[in-house]
Amino acid sequence: MTVAFGIDRLLADPALRKPLEGRRICLVAHPASVTADLHHSIDALIAAGLNVTAAMGPQHGLKGDKQDNMVETEDEVDPRLGIPVFSLYGEVRRPTGQMMSAADVFLFDLQDLGCRIYTFCTTLLYLLEAAAAAGKEVWVLDRPNPAGRPIEGTLLEPGWESFVGAGPIPMRHGLTMGEMGHWFVRHFGLDVAYKVISMEGWEPEAAPGFGWPADRIWINPSPNAATLNMARAYAGTVMLEGTTLSEGRGTTRALELFAAPGLDARRIETEMRAIAPHWLNGCVLREIFVEPTFHKHAGQLCSGLFIHAEGPAYDHHAFRPWRVQALAFKAIRNLAPDYPLWRDFPYEYEFDKLAIDVINGGPSLRAWVDDRAARADDLDVRTRPDEESWAEQVKPCLLY
Repeated sequence: MTVAFGIDRLLADPALRKPLEGRRICLVAHPASVTADLHHSIDALIAAGLNVTAAMGPQHGLKGDKQDNMVETEDEVDPRLGIPVFSLYGEVRRPTGQMMSAADVFLFDLQDLGCRIYTFCTTLLYLLEAAAAAGKEVWVLDRPNPAGRPIEGTLLEPGWESFVGAGPIPMRHGLTMGEMGHWFVRHFGLDVAYKVISMEGWEPEAAPGFGWPADRIWINPSPNAATLNMARAYAGTVMLEGTTLSEGRGTTRALELFAAPGLDARRIETEMRAIAPHWLNGCVLREIFVEPTFHKHAGQLCSGLFIHAEGPAYDHHAFRPWRVQALAFKAIRNLAPDYPLWRDFPYEYEFDKLAIDVINGGPSLRAWVDDRAARADDLDVRTRPDEESWAEQVKPCLLY
């Protein structure tokens, strides 16, 4: 069955568009904000006769041209459309009063990856909060969660909120952005006019995509989100950003692998299987050699492992990317206790906390890796209640 995304349903149904007639519209978008026939949503909305008076770009920009994290985008005036394009990853992360005065209704049309640390869900929360304060409407034009419904990881702990931690959400949250918006409204008690233009025909448990429709072209929502395999692996590989290991930036398959000079990938995989072989179900690990052209270990030969959550061996319900990557950290720590694994640098404007802890929303994952006596079961005991709690919390928010 063909899946109609929120933008496609809005464009196809005059009744859905009618409440927008005569009102000023701001579109929150990036390069993956496209229709089924690959027209950018901003052009399609204007062609449909709607009054688009402004746009907003999230991290990496409306154009998606900013390669790395913490690379800011400036506000600008679109040279073709003549409308202001406000950056939500520049001087500010939260929409300002000036931004909110540019429109009456804010259409949020960002393709997400289904992971808490992917900053678009935080951008949605900040937009909802700003709209509540300004008396404006927010509509989410819903899109699939390409990682599907599985939930994984510990809930973000109190006091660890950040731009990659919007609230007590696990790493892999299993929701669409439309559903996440409903959870934000409920959890934070937001008094905001919120609406979702839901998808039609989306079946998150359907093979082969298990979240991503087979008939839709994948377009990078951010520069390093190049494949569906990346979207599936990301809830684990994103943790590499808080380590000295390369996540593959500067290669053609970022955030689908981990590597560093001097690693013995075969020994690491053997150790991973000795510690928790069941955590490797549903995927295939493949030894690789890469030489990043930029970022960590640029120009150096690195060995590592590529995570294949694709092909005949992929099992959607067995694959647990957060545990796979945690297991790799544990294997490295066991084999080389003094390996300088954790990268100490400001991460997403958090200057007094280790990046790996900011990413995980607390120190428990790092503590488990560094505790030589800790076993796989110990991490499961810590994590499973959080995963089960989240699954119960979000049931009222599910739209599909």
